[in-house]
Amino acid sequence: MPTDTFQSLPLEQRIGQFLFIGLPGAGLDEVARSLIEEIKPGGVILFGRNVQSPEQVRQLLDGVRAMLPVVPLCGVDQEGGLVDRLRLIFPSMPSARAIRQHGDLAGARTLGKITGETLRMLGFNINFAPVMSIITEERSQLTNGLYSRSFGRSPGEVLGYTTVYMRGLQGAGCIGCLKHFPGIGAGAVDSHIEMPMVPLSRDDLLAQDLAPYIELFQRADDRVRVVMVSHGGFPNIDIKKGITGGLIEPASISERIVSNLLRQELRYKHLVITDDLEMGAIAKQYEIEDAVVRAFNAGEDMLLICATPETIRRGYRALLAAARAGEISEKRMNGSLRRIAATKALAQPPLPLDMSRFQQLANDIKELNVRLEYRYPGESNVQ
Repeated sequence: MPTDTFQSLPLEQRIGQFLFIGLPGAGLDEVARSLIEEIKPGGVILFGRNVQSPEQVRQLLDGVRAMLPVVPLCGVDQEGGLVDRLRLIFPSMPSARAIRQHGDLAGARTLGKITGETLRMLGFNINFAPVMSIITEERSQLTNGLYSRSFGRSPGEVLGYTTVYMRGLQGAGCIGCLKHFPGIGAGAVDSHIEMPMVPLSRDDLLAQDLAPYIELFQRADDRVRVVMVSHGGFPNIDIKKGITGGLIEPASISERIVSNLLRQELRYKHLVITDDLEMGAIAKQYEIEDAVVRAFNAGEDMLLICATPETIRRGYRALLAAARAGEISEKRMNGSLRRIAATKALAQPPLPLDMSRFQQLANDIKELNVRLEYRYPGESNVQ
């Protein structure tokens, strides 16, 4: 669908394109259908609660596609390790840390390739991976939940493993997403619970956590097309002056981070999406109505709201009301619609759900696990 077609949609449907929403269960029940019909979202994301069997996942995503006037982005967090949404229907995928510990660059590419093909057979076209956090020895002691999700202890390690993982994933026709910009590996807490403060100076952030992003952005092949912005607080580079004690905004709703740093300074031109706006880092400070408008005006293209149908509706209605009131400019909306259209133009259609091939991919993951001596430890999944 060309960009000008997106821009000619009714306002209600244009606003829907900015929402990337979660669904309540494993099927298109009345709650899910009414949610999709009202919002007509630009994207849907599935979690463990939405996964029962390969056929059921494919039927769910095919059903969502059939309901929408514009083909949606269909996403999932399929990192491997702790964040493995498919574990009920597919062998456990190894964590980024397990691959890095084994020094297996080829394994990172294999993981990306298997993940990409598996997701496309299930009906997905985007994977919210890889995690770009740098986990040094010192940072490995922090309780931010990122320890096993990182590919490296240095910018060079993260860059190397991310590059080959993305080649595997996107070579299989599934779009990847770098997260969580600008880097929250130095944050002491998990942003699912509250806002992690990242105490790095601007120079340290550029030299460490931002270095792999900068290198990937500068490559000429446009490999990176989607970036997710974290809910981290960056007190040394992003603080509102003139307010008693200062006010630190989460990066995901901060114009200084999204528009100034990511877009203007680092010259990133493609799709930007928030982390889930229902996470504690946001929900403890902002009502969803405030958060969505702040995030969009900060420069985000798509807003992730993952869990609660009523919260999703409130976010959509607040964004629509802000647009009608002129609090969001036409120019701002058109810029995001262009980037959403460009990303959707890259999204590949689903592959046939061939269960013999699905089983072969499952066997390939088992072989990779044996090579890595990887055993999934059984930690609970988020959402």
